[in-house]
Amino acid sequence: MRRRTCGIIAGVLLAALSLSAHVGSPDVFFAGDAGPYHLFVTVRVPQVIPGIAEIEVRSASNDVEKIEIVPMRLSGAGSDFPPTPDVAERSKQDSQFFTGSLWLMESGALKVRVSAEGSKGKGELAVPVPAFAQRTLPMERSLSGLLGFLMLFLAVGLVFIAGAAAREANLEPGETPSYAKKRRARVVMAITAVIVAGILYLGKAWWGAEASNYKRGVSFFKPPEAETKLADGNRLVIRAKGQDPEWSKRVSMEEVIPDHNHLMHLFLISTPGMERMWHLHPEREGSKFLEDLPDMPAGRYEVFADIVDKAGFPWTLVGQVDLPEIHGNQMVGDDSSWTGEALTAQSGEVSVAPLRDGGRIVWEKGSEPLVANTAMIFKFKVEDKDGNPAKDMEPYMGMAGHAEFVSADMSVFAHIHPAGTASMAALELANSDGVEGSARMGGSLAGSMMMMPTALEPQVSFPYGFPKAGEYRIFVQVKRGGQVETGVFDAHVQ
Repeated sequence: MRRRTCGIIAGVLLAALSLSAHVGSPDVFFAGDAGPYHLFVTVRVPQVIPGIAEIEVRSASNDVEKIEIVPMRLSGAGSDFPPTPDVAERSKQDSQFFTGSLWLMESGALKVRVSAEGSKGKGELAVPVPAFAQRTLPMERSLSGLLGFLMLFLAVGLVFIAGAAAREANLEPGETPSYAKKRRARVVMAITAVIVAGILYLGKAWWGAEASNYKRGVSFFKPPEAETKLADGNRLVIRAKGQDPEWSKRVSMEEVIPDHNHLMHLFLISTPGMERMWHLHPEREGSKFLEDLPDMPAGRYEVFADIVDKAGFPWTLVGQVDLPEIHGNQMVGDDSSWTGEALTAQSGEVSVAPLRDGGRIVWEKGSEPLVANTAMIFKFKVEDKDGNPAKDMEPYMGMAGHAEFVSADMSVFAHIHPAGTASMAALELANSDGVEGSARMGGSLAGSMMMMPTALEPQVSFPYGFPKAGEYRIFVQVKRGGQVETGVFDAHVQ
């Protein structure tokens, strides 16, 4: 009850204020180990900050008895001194499902520490959470009218109370105020009215300044613009420009940190059909990034460029670029491309994506429809050209695979890993203080990724939830026999 009341008060206050590495997909999905317990964590990030985040935790086994959750800064001051944790409530219908709520009091790179306790002891993991205000909330007219009436009532009442005190405070019982006292009372009331009016004016000015700062915060965390131009034939130049003028001062391209051993992950997706996609890794030169493009047909491409700032906050630069036909260099290293058919509706419980070498990736969707705002585990099997489980799977940039979820209208873009939506750079920061969990995989995350086995199981899974209904294309990328393969699936979400 207390938490609900606080939420109502916060909503009123935010309304009175005249009221990001994914695009259009703010919630956080994470799968990892808290010691001996495998957990699937969902963080529903509030649309306003301060605000209440809804936390959902599902255990893979039924031996977890207690879940505690606490918000913290991802790094720096406050990252090692958590407040008292909240105890998540266990579902009465599902003993493996826990829910809780946490106040997120500031925007920026945060984390939610999850502690699990059960028959196998205790374990912890930390989930990076990029918290930011996504919108402002207008005040309801009825509430605005009520607050305005109360303010007027209190202001007028204060003036009359001051006048009554000046006129009648020193009267004896039954004595009538003299003309002098009445005159003094009118003077006091006039002075009080001026003071009250001044206080209201200053309060309105302060309120307006806070509202302006809040709106700037919303603008600050909008996806930055990727300013792109072609130079020297096939060289693409990428610069970043934030929606707010302060963005470029606070987020320096010279200080972004590596994620999967690359400072930028650049995705070029043809529009409107998404029948072509490139996943490239530009090199930084000063405050800009440069990429020598491979062979590409002429057309318009949507640009999504993932970076992580020095504090661990992920950003996705967005934009569009019209390219002529490019005669470029052959792709090497982790760069990859895919060409196929335009986005189409697909149905059925199983979806199959052919690969260039004759193999295929199989997505067993099941019979249940895909529903927006529902946390899911997307599982994919990789098979060779004979239909057998692939035996030549290798780590791709230190992971079993990568996936990109893109909506048909390009308003949603999410670059997902088997651990979830969090960047590996943010996971390294979140778990650098001794927390045990799959995110660390023992020691340094960057080093541990390089220690993954060279042969992997022929399957890969991704935790995610579609943020809204519509048509989506899913790009699933794995590495087999030294070659990056991309399987593509289309999904209709209700």
